[in-house]
Amino acid sequence: MEILPELLQQYLDSHCEPEPNLLQTINRETYLKVLKPHMLSGHYQGRLLSMLSKLIQPKCILEIGTYTGYATICLAEGLCEGGELHTIEVNPEMEEMITKALAQTDPDKQIYPHFGDAREVLLELSDKIYDLAFIDADKKSNLAYYHLIFEQVRSGGLILVDNVLWKGKVYDEAANDADTRLIRDFNDAINADKRVEKLILPVRDGIMVIRKK
Repeated sequence: MEILPELLQQYLDSHCEPEPNLLQTINRETYLKVLKPHMLSGHYQGRLLSMLSKLIQPKCILEIGTYTGYATICLAEGLCEGGELHTIEVNPEMEEMITKALAQTDPDKQIYPHFGDAREVLLELSDKIYDLAFIDADKKSNLAYYHLIFEQVRSGGLILVDNVLWKGKVYDEAANDADTRLIRDFNDAINADKRVEKLILPVRDGIMVIRKK
């Protein structure tokens, strides 16, 4: 979903860092082989994720919702030396594609894919402290994931949440379906959370940037 006008988005795409070759390949293969390819982060959002990661140079990153690994690789670009990224995907059918993509990344980047229900995998990762977390999975569970990981995010760390504008429905008073209400409830809960600073970026379907105080 493109929230911004098409011509503006094209201009933005042409005035950021170029899309790396590996990500171009993942983009093409996602659109050729996978259902709902629009779920891919894509060039501009991918460069945003990379930039945010590079700004904080995280030692440990968590991603909930790997999909085809595009955002995973973008986030990993900012890992500090010896850093690690843990990414969780519930759909076992994505494993082959994810494994293939990650095998082509910089071998110095320690990226660990986990397959299964995020709640169960997060229990296995309960000893980790995250500098950066990206939530991009089943939207009805956004708030549950947020609460599950909050204590493991360090003070000053970032939590990023995708699709918080929900195709523009969250600010459309006429939209009142169950999914839209869930996204609104999540956004309102974060807005009321005094433990964090928050900002919604109108990039593609909306990214909530949350900084833990």
